[in-house]
Parts: sequence; C-alpha cells; structure tokens
Amino acid sequence: MIGLRDDTDSALPPPAESRAPEHAAKIFAEHGWLHEGLALEHRGEQEQMARTVAAAMRDDEPLLFEAGTGVGKSLAYLVPGLIHAVDLSRQLIVSTHTISLQEQIESKDLPICRRLFKSKPELERYAGFKSAVFVGKSNYCCTTRLAHALADRSSLFADADYDELQRIASWAETTQTGLRHELKPPPRPEVWDSVNADSASCSRKHCDSEKCFYQRARARTRAANIVIINHSLLFALINAGGAQAHGAKPDARGVLFPDDFLVLDEAHTVPDVATDNFGLTLSSYGTERALKYLFNPRTKRGLFRKLGGPEAQQLVIDALDASKQFFDFIAASLLAQRPVVRVRSEGVAEPTLDGPLSALHRLIGTLADKLEEGRPRDELLEQKQRIKGLQAGVTEWLTLGDKGHVYWAERGGRKQTIVTLRSAPIDVAPQLRKHLFGCGTSVVCTSATLAMGGQIEPFAARLGADGARAVAVRSPFDFERNMRVYVAADVPLPTANEAKLAVDALIDYIRFCTAKVAGGSLVLFTSYNDMRTVAAALEPEYRAAQRPFFMQGDTFSRTELAHQMRTLGNAVLFGTDSFWTGVDVPGDALAQVIITRLPFDPPTHPVTEAKCEHIRDEGGNPFNQLTLPDALIKFRQGVGRLIRTKTDRGLITVLDSRVLAKAYGRLFLDCLPQPEFTRLTRETRENQFHPFAPRRSS
Repeated sequence: MIGLRDDTDSALPPPAESRAPEHAAKIFAEHGWLHEGLALEHRGEQEQMARTVAAAMRDDEPLLFEAGTGVGKSLAYLVPGLIHAVDLSRQLIVSTHTISLQEQIESKDLPICRRLFKSKPELERYAGFKSAVFVGKSNYCCTTRLAHALADRSSLFADADYDELQRIASWAETTQTGLRHELKPPPRPEVWDSVNADSASCSRKHCDSEKCFYQRARARTRAANIVIINHSLLFALINAGGAQAHGAKPDARGVLFPDDFLVLDEAHTVPDVATDNFGLTLSSYGTERALKYLFNPRTKRGLFRKLGGPEAQQLVIDALDASKQFFDFIAASLLAQRPVVRVRSEGVAEPTLDGPLSALHRLIGTLADKLEEGRPRDELLEQKQRIKGLQAGVTEWLTLGDKGHVYWAERGGRKQTIVTLRSAPIDVAPQLRKHLFGCGTSVVCTSATLAMGGQIEPFAARLGADGARAVAVRSPFDFERNMRVYVAADVPLPTANEAKLAVDALIDYIRFCTAKVAGGSLVLFTSYNDMRTVAAALEPEYRAAQRPFFMQGDTFSRTELAHQMRTLGNAVLFGTDSFWTGVDVPGDALAQVIITRLPFDPPTHPVTEAKCEHIRDEGGNPFNQLTLPDALIKFRQGVGRLIRTKTDRGLITVLDSRVLAKAYGRLFLDCLPQPEFTRLTRETRENQFHPFAPRRSS
C-alpha cells in the first residue's frame, strides 16, 4: 500500500468557472504546451481523450472512454482533472485497481503534471496542487491506541504479544507514515488490532492530530486537490455511507467526499470489485478475532480484563464455543466435498450463534452505560456495534435475507480451515447507478478494454451507466510491425476425455516457445491445476538451463514478480487470473505472451451461476451476454501485456485451438491488434515460428 504526501499550497483564489476545456485544448494540441514545455510527442488520441474528459468534468456528466495502450490516458485525465479541481476547489478522486498504477500516478504522472504547469505562465497557478493517496484506517498505527496498549499491556497481552507490541512501538518512533506495510516482518494481526486506527478511539476527539499517523494523513487528504484510492476501498467507503459519511448533505453532489468528481481507471474491473464489496463477507477467523479482542480464554487477556469482569468474560467464552460449533457444522455439512458451495434455501444450519451474540451485545451496552463520556465508553460502544454486525450478518446469511443476492459458503486459508459466509448482488448495476452515476457529479470510466465485440454499450449497461457518452480510440502503436501472432491448431480441446492429452500438448508447446525466445515469457493460465502440472514438468528443465523461472503464488507478490522480470531480462513467469491484467514489463524482458486457454470463467461459481440464471429468466442467452463478453475483455487484457511502449515488439502465442474450431473463435481473433496470424502445428512449427531478434544495448 502507498503512503500520503503533502505538496505546496496553491497561490491564487479560484476563478468562478473551470478552464479545463480551454487549457486542455492548448496543452494537448499538435505543437501545444505539452510539446513545447516538456518536449512530449503529440498523440491525436490523447488530445481527443483530454478534451472529451475536460468537457465531461465541466458538465458533471458521466463518460466511458476506451483508450488503447500507448494513448497516455493517465495524463489525459489528470491534467484536465487537476485544472478543474483547482479552479472550482473540488476534489478529484482517482481510483485504480492495481497498486502498480497507483504508484505510477504518484511517482511518475503527477510530477509530469507539475512540471507542465510550471512550464507555462498561464498554468502556473495549478503547479501547487496537493496530492494524497488514501488507504484504509486499519493500515495505520494510531499513536493514541499504541500508548494505551502499552499502558494496559498486562490486561491486553500475554508476554509473547507484549514483545511484539514493543517492536511496533520502536518502529512507530522512526516511521514517517505509520503504515503497516513498512514494518518488517509484518505485525501479528492480534496485536495490530489493538494499535491500528480502525477504532472509535482514533478520532480527532481523542488523538493529537500532530502525532497520530492516521489523523495527520486524514488532514492531508481533506486538503488535497487529488486523492488516489483503489477500487476495493472506494466501494467499501461508499458502502459505509460515501460522501454523506464525510459530511455531505443527502441531496448534495459527490461520490466519496462532498462535491468531489471521480475517475475510475482500469474500469473494466469495476463490476467485479463492486460485486465483491456490496455483499456480505463473514468468516470464522474474523469472528474469532473479534471475540478474542474482547477476551481471549487462553491468555486471559483482552478488553474485558479491565472493562468487563467474570460475567462478560464468560459470555465471550460462550460465544466462542457457539462460533466454533456453528462454523464447524458449515464445514462438515456443506464444504466437506467442495471448497465453494452455493446456498439456495434457508435454514442450512441452526442459528446457534444468535443467542450468545445477542447476550454479549446487551451486556456491552450495559457496561458502556455505566461509563462517563470518553475513550473507554466509545470503544465499548464500537464493540457493541461490531457484535451486532456479526449477528446481523449470520442472520442474513441463514435467512437469505436479500432476494437480489446470491449466497454461498467457502473454505480458504493456507490449511483450508477458514469458513467464510458470502453473498453478492446478482446484478450490481442498480447500486452502481445509485452510488456512482446518481451522485450529480462527473464519473469518468477509462480502460484499454471496455468494448465487447466493438461496442461499449453492453459494458455501460452492466456498470449502470446507461446513456452515458461512450468513446473509443485505438492505440497509436504499430502492431503490424511489432507484433507477431501464432495460433496452435493441434492442441486437443480441453474436454474431459482429452484433458491429459491437452495438458501434455501445452507442456510441449510451452517448452518449444520459451526455448525459442531469448527474452522473457509470460505464460497465462486459466487453471491453477494446469499451471502446477506444467510447472512440475518444465521447472526442472528451466533450472538446469539456468533460466529464471517464477510461478504465481510461490513466494513473490505480483508487483515483485514483475520487478524480477524487468530486472532479469529472460525470465519465464507462469500466472493465472490477476496476471492477465496490470502486469507492465516493457522491452525484451517480456518478448512473448503465451495464452494457454481462452479465459472463460467457470460457470460453477455461485455468482456466475446466479447471473446466468438471472439472464436466462429474462429470456437472454448467458453465454452470449455474460460468459463470452467477460472472456473477450480478459483476453484483450492478456494480449495487452505484450506491447507497453512504442518500441516494444514480441509474440502472442495462443494454445487454444477453439479460436479456430469454434464459431465464437473469430471474435477472439478480431480482438487482436495485429489481425494477421500464423497457424502452428508440431510438425510445421520449427519453420513457421519466428521470434524477433533481441535488441542489443549499445
């Protein structure tokens, strides 16, 4: 996660209207201020996007803008967005899906904007814009809670936990941001729970705004002209009240803060992220942690050691026993055979948690009523709400409380012992229509992949942005010169009868293709099982050849894996799902992308299954309206990993013969920015497969 930073104050009072359209026209024009001031090349597609975005912001209207790789979309929305924000004293919220894009915006794009604004007297008033990166409260250490935890250590922590608390306290004396990700190794969750800012104890009422890391960050965020956030946190905060929770009146414009306006980059991920965040997530692990925060029977520590007493402690023990009984029953009755199971009817388990949680909820309220106003009472009231939330979540799940949601249970964690109760809206468009596009402010959605079969309108309908203006511009890159596409015609279709033959063919082709390419190769899978099977066969060969090999999930994060590829130059990386998007490795370090299977989502997941049922009930075709469009967007994202700069070149190799054998295969081929492709077979590939020669640095 990224921290927050301050910049210098803006100088002059804002004018009464936005000059974003006027300035964008001069900045992005051929021989315009961007070229004159920073010597950056003119891109007609970038100019079109900047002018269109500026007009949407001025008019507080929604916009969907597909911008192919290389358009320079970040500057095309940041420059007019910053001008609009400073002119009208409104906050620009930029939301991304990946940390890497957040880092690019903060460390690369915003400094370019600042240099641009300083290069022209007409733009100088914008050069002092303030920026902040907004992260969740639980990521910050609260110095007030830390001090109280140290003072109450005997009632809160066992000896081993106290050592961890002291380590956190030592780190807090030197860190500039107080962000958890800076502490190595990461803090133990049960100790961090007692010192992070996600508590009523961390507030302007209780904290010194000069010392508390979160309160300082919050002040910087309030003063910022641009706030960078990620999609998950954006929708979590919208779920928690959005702009109204931050002081906006019910009928005032604004999504997250009063009078803000929003850009959603990597917007192709928004429906899925919103679906995850507008539903229920309640786990056995989270329930146990919440209860043990009150009182841990093993260590005899917790909030009730000081503020409760024997009766309160016993109620926690009862609730812990009931929680174990409840989640163990779910695991044994629903999840014994499969890790994810949809729940279609009420009453799949007895409400054994309801009574203990209800009793605990009442007692905490009684304890809080006996206390004077202050931090201990606020903390008890917060714990009362948390217990009520657990109780309400379990009740909703057992009764399938929202008819517009699909409900399921799943097993997870390293040992597959954590049971999670889940729900999600079957159709997220109505909520997005209300919480994004119904807020009276400009919402710009952009990505390199919004169109389905050449049309953005289907995505707009899924997003709840019906009627929004939709524009698409192509990439300015020369794909015909710099991309070669190969399709294997003789890989067996991935049917049950030929599954082993299909995987054996994948192993053979991946061995051949990666050996022929001198630079790096990204191999994209749709199945963890296939990935592991192929890796087991090929990793020893790569090791023997001293070829760097990495696989998703082994050790490194996606960000670190991309860094390793950029650094090593000839690595082979196997990835699934999240690696189809957001990986950015320019140059010969990524000279080939191998797509092992067309990225169709399995129709067995409860959310996909429920969406298909909903479409079918409406008289539609689930494959044509959901499965295929999703696969096309993901395929375009995977192909888009290859050419990241004007000078990049390389190979796309598709190992799924369905693009040739099935009627819908033509749609995938039409997605390719290079329309020409070469068929490969194992008999002919030696003469047909021609990688680019690697570029040699002088």
